[in-house]
Amino acid sequence: MINKPKKQMKIVLQMVAGYGGEFKTWRLPEAKADAYTDMDLYVELAQLAEKGKIHALFMADTPALVNDIEGNTPMHSMDPLIAMTSVARATEKIGLVGTFSTTFNEPYNLARHLKALDVVSHGRVGWNAVTTSTQGTEANFGQAIPTYQERYGRAHEFIEAVQGLWGSWGQTAYRHDKSTGQFADTTQIKPIHYQGEYIKTMGPLPIPPSEQGQPPIFQAGPSPEGIRLAGRFASGVYANPFTIEEAKAYRHMLQAEAEKNGRAATEINSFTGFMFTIADSKEEALARRRQILAFDQEELTQRLAYLSAMVGLNHQALDPYQPLPKNWLNLAQSNPGDPRSPKALEILKQGYSPIDTLAHGVINYHPVVVGTAKDVADFLQEWFEAGACDGFSIVPDLAHDGIKSFVEKVVPILQERGIFHEDYEGSTLREHLGVPYQYGK
Repeated sequence: MINKPKKQMKIVLQMVAGYGGEFKTWRLPEAKADAYTDMDLYVELAQLAEKGKIHALFMADTPALVNDIEGNTPMHSMDPLIAMTSVARATEKIGLVGTFSTTFNEPYNLARHLKALDVVSHGRVGWNAVTTSTQGTEANFGQAIPTYQERYGRAHEFIEAVQGLWGSWGQTAYRHDKSTGQFADTTQIKPIHYQGEYIKTMGPLPIPPSEQGQPPIFQAGPSPEGIRLAGRFASGVYANPFTIEEAKAYRHMLQAEAEKNGRAATEINSFTGFMFTIADSKEEALARRRQILAFDQEELTQRLAYLSAMVGLNHQALDPYQPLPKNWLNLAQSNPGDPRSPKALEILKQGYSPIDTLAHGVINYHPVVVGTAKDVADFLQEWFEAGACDGFSIVPDLAHDGIKSFVEKVVPILQERGIFHEDYEGSTLREHLGVPYQYGK
């Protein structure tokens, strides 16, 4: 009897702006304050992730300044295309996934940029296609944000057009044959004449295929139209569930939608967002998180108020540095409208103070583990083996040392348990994801 190989998780690393998922960590002594503009550091961190066999780097983006940077670091890199290009020339295997809007771009330019970079990187590029609706973005482009239906209608056409342009140069058209004098077989290079309701483009695109054919599509967003878009096109989806049950339900929806579109369920990978702080002990990790919280007392007060609302208590009547009295805990209850509330209440009932409960990351936008490398590995294993996801989109609190800790401490544990690969399965992003070669539509 042949033993089936154990399924292994896939991991992508969110690069944020060169710092990490906590926007105050730039003030830590171990942080590099100017990481935002230091592309050499960006490359160094990417090389470290590649050493740890991380499947891909993920670079989120919105074409606008979207957060207050008076005391916080930006949410995104200076420009994802520039960051991806810098990393591409200094790495060999790790995938490079960038976020680019279908609302505030044109198909020809984006198709050209991404396909050229895919060729340069030997088939390691992916595109996270998003329908931008961020307030303020419309002013940058001099046009109103379209309606929900218009944005997704344009997104479907945009991806169709981009994939058509990617396939407009025939797979064997690039001859560069000195003996015959034929550089390219132009009978295989043809316009696509795309005519949609929102998109019109002709082509062809003057770029041959990469080793993976063309970049795989990624998607983020749990709306019904987002799921429909993912089912048609996506090889990877970024998800933000807070419980295993929620994650499993979302993953099953994605797989069902892929099958509706004539695709195999295995062609769509669900990546759960996950944040972490790693130290030699849980107390050391919590101390670091408390230090980050202390950088901004006004924001800390706001977070305490938010935590109070999550569990139905008045924080102003409590000492935030002491465990809650038993009679207060008996009154506390999780907010049914906030999926993070049960975790917050659970930690308070374990005897942690409100400050320490915040230090656990209970109001972050992803599940958070604050503790040892084993604690992180245990969390990832539990979710993965429960079928909650195909892998994780990980975010360290601070990239400068968090990536190193994950690569050197967590990855070996996952490998020893047989749930993370020892080496890359191939050289292209599609091979890393375990999805088929694709060229054109």
